[in-house]
Amino acid sequence: MSSPLATTPAAAPAQPTTTPPATTLPPVDLHNIQGDIFPGLPKKFEAYWFIQIRDGQVNQFRTKLFKLLPLITSAAQAQRDQDQIDHYKGSPAFNGQLLKLSGVNIGFSHKGLVKLGIADPITNTTTDPFQTGMFNDIGNLNDQADKWLPDFKKDIHALIFITGESLATIHERYAELKWILGSTIQEVKLTVGNVRPGKENGHEHFGYLDGVSQPNIQGIDKSPDPNPVEAPIPQGLILCKRDGDVIGTSTDPFPRPDWALDGSFMAFRYLTQNVPEFQAFIDAKNPPGAPQDFLGARLVGRWKSGAPIDLTPLHDDPALAADPIKINHFTFDAQSQERCPFAAHIRKTNPRGDFTPDIAEKRRILRRGIPFGPEVSPIEKQNQMTVLDRGLLFKCYQSQIGVGFQFLQQSWANNTKFPFGRTKIPTPGFDAIIGQDPNGGDRTMDISATNDPNSSLDLPVEWVISKGGEYFFSPSISALREVFALNPFVNGNGVHHENGNGLNGVHHPEL
Repeated sequence: MSSPLATTPAAAPAQPTTTPPATTLPPVDLHNIQGDIFPGLPKKFEAYWFIQIRDGQVNQFRTKLFKLLPLITSAAQAQRDQDQIDHYKGSPAFNGQLLKLSGVNIGFSHKGLVKLGIADPITNTTTDPFQTGMFNDIGNLNDQADKWLPDFKKDIHALIFITGESLATIHERYAELKWILGSTIQEVKLTVGNVRPGKENGHEHFGYLDGVSQPNIQGIDKSPDPNPVEAPIPQGLILCKRDGDVIGTSTDPFPRPDWALDGSFMAFRYLTQNVPEFQAFIDAKNPPGAPQDFLGARLVGRWKSGAPIDLTPLHDDPALAADPIKINHFTFDAQSQERCPFAAHIRKTNPRGDFTPDIAEKRRILRRGIPFGPEVSPIEKQNQMTVLDRGLLFKCYQSQIGVGFQFLQQSWANNTKFPFGRTKIPTPGFDAIIGQDPNGGDRTMDISATNDPNSSLDLPVEWVISKGGEYFFSPSISALREVFALNPFVNGNGVHHENGNGLNGVHHPEL
């Protein structure tokens, strides 16, 4: 059903000019940043709605988008929602029932911007990963095209994601969004993730605590730094046009249109996990006399509790893992993998201590994924074979995809020589969790605790398979309002009229 909001034809938007960043930018306004970027939307369930904008419906879509704006959750609202949750859980009134809260954010692909006739937020190249799209970037990521789901090979113009405390709330908000956008869009794919049940809450499907090491952002994060041995990162590594959003290794600001300020680029990955096969491999190869999942901890860099093996290499320590400071209070020994292999997943993707802080810092990203699919069934566990799809709906934010996600996957996780310069282990091997061989073939990883260069573990299959994805730009809320949407309450001179519904001032609805 289409929206009853009247629409009138409008000309394509004027292309914003690119200007050098102001000497002094206004402080970050959390009411202007989409809440999934920071601090992350509270969620038990999350729907990912991939859409196309129909031909001949661009202006109508942009008008409908204006009506949708009050549903977009800002960073300020996401913080209030989380505070409300924390207060409720600590109150005598808490009975185990969750508060009804929902969040909505949106991002546009390069093809989506072209469809809308909006200038690209990347202005000095035509070969940036965002501009080529993820399917055309699979050669750099080592994805296998034949493993991608057909829907992700189609044109995707936008991704709207909806969070909530229950599936019922997700469905309610999805229906509302579908009603607003009406016939202006075509659904490409809808997929839903959910946190795992009970004691597995917060753990991905292999069983390891996820999202443990997220960077703090200078001047934005007010909570205690979860990485006491790593400095907060510049705002511009996540938010466009802020300090740190620079060209290469220079200090020159990355040229972008003014409206790109406080937007962020999102990389989305649809990753399936072959859990029974992974666990069968770990059980079969676990050293005699070693604790259960010892080998898995060597591959990941953490025990399933989240405790880092750099601090507790021989056994799990749930008490350490439960301490929000201790769990990240470590740096790696740059010339030794005795405590943690060079190619362990958490070391490949954040080599703290292996290089000078500025090298590792530049590659930090904000991860905002959620598991999907059912728990492993008894028949799958018994036969050590995956029957039902499960995995991770991965997404992350950065100001430059080529500096963040793409670099981490291509140059670190997939690169058998990284970390470089390890004289005793010149070929650490693949990241066993997300590292991919160019042809999907066998991989190896050195896990020796004695720096033996001849010690190598054969990884016969990939347990995490990329089956699709896309790159998106998540604009600021003011950019959504002033550049992406068309305000139907504008007179011929372009003057915005206030109205009783507060449509000029984006806010989060009362739920």
